[in-house]
Amino acid sequence: MHRKIVVTLLAAALLPLAACSSNSADGHPKAAGTSAGNKTIELITNNLGEEYWAASAKAVKTQAKKLGYTVKVTSHNGENKKESELVDAAIATKPAAVLLDPANADGSIGAVRKLVKAEIPVFIVNAEINQEGLAKAQLISDNAQGAALGAQRFAKVLGGKGTYVQLNGPSSDNNAVARANGYKSVLSQYPGLKNLQTQSIAWDTAVGRNTTQSMLQAHPDVDAVLASGDGFAVGAASALEQAGKAGKIKVGGFDGSPDAVKAVKAGHMSYTVLQPVVWFSAKAVVEADRFLKTGKTGVDTEKQLFNCKLITPENVDKYIAPYTLVN
Repeated sequence: MHRKIVVTLLAAALLPLAACSSNSADGHPKAAGTSAGNKTIELITNNLGEEYWAASAKAVKTQAKKLGYTVKVTSHNGENKKESELVDAAIATKPAAVLLDPANADGSIGAVRKLVKAEIPVFIVNAEINQEGLAKAQLISDNAQGAALGAQRFAKVLGGKGTYVQLNGPSSDNNAVARANGYKSVLSQYPGLKNLQTQSIAWDTAVGRNTTQSMLQAHPDVDAVLASGDGFAVGAASALEQAGKAGKIKVGGFDGSPDAVKAVKAGHMSYTVLQPVVWFSAKAVVEADRFLKTGKTGVDTEKQLFNCKLITPENVDKYIAPYTLVN
C-alpha cells in the first residue's frame, strides 16, 4: 500500500501513544534509559556530508524535539571500525535509545549486540542488518519495490531498446543488492535492452562522476546510465554535461535527493526514485518513544518496509521539501 508523504499528515500520524501504568511517578512503566530521566537519543548514521543522511538526521531531531528528547548525532561514514568506536562511546554515555544506520549488513551485527548487552534499545534505520531479534525495529525503504518502479520507468524512457551502463552500490549493502536484483528482474524482460557494463562502487557522488566518465570513454555511444543511488546519478549527469551530452544520454536515479530533483527538472535526468527517509526516520523516534514508555514499539513486526515513489518531469513540482513528495 502506498503511503502519502505529506508534511501536514506526517505531524498528525506521528503523535506518540499515551501509556498508563503505576510503575513510575509520571504514570509510565520504567524502561531502560528513562528510569533516571534520560531524555537523550543518539543517532549513529552514515555520511552527514551527503544530503540523504543529513535529511534523516534533521527528521530525527525534529520529531525528537516534539517528544521532549535531545538528539546527539554522529557518523561512521560506512566504516565498521568507526561505527564500533561510536557504539562504545554511546555505551559509555548510555542514551535512552540508539538509532543506527548500519555500516554493513553483516559487519554491524556485532555493534548492535554490544548495545543490546548494555541494555540500550536499538532502532535500525535505512539499511538493515542480517539478523533479526536484536534491534527493537528495523525501518527501511522497500528497495526491491523502488527498483522495480525505477526499472519500469527506465525501460519506458528508452522505448524498450538501447544500450546502458549500470552503477550499483557496494555489494556489502543489502539495499544495493536489493536494487540490483530489482533492476535485473524487470529489465531481463526487455531483450532489446543491452547492459554494456556494470560496476559496484561506494555511495559517493564524486566516485559516481569519475566512474561514469570512465564508462563513457569505454562506451561513447551508450544510450543511458542506470544508477542505484542519486549520488551516482547526479555525478553521471554532471559528467555528461561536461561531455556535452546532457539530456542526450538518459540517466535514471534512486533516492529522491534535491540535486537529483533539480536535474530531473532541468532535463538532465529522466527520473529518480524517492526513498521516504523523512517518514521512516521520524517514525523510528516515535517507536523508540513508545518502547521507552510502554516496553512495546506499537508495531507487530521488527522489519518494516516503506514504499518508494517515482519522481518524473510530470510530478516533479509536487516535491515540496527534501525527500518529501505530495501525491
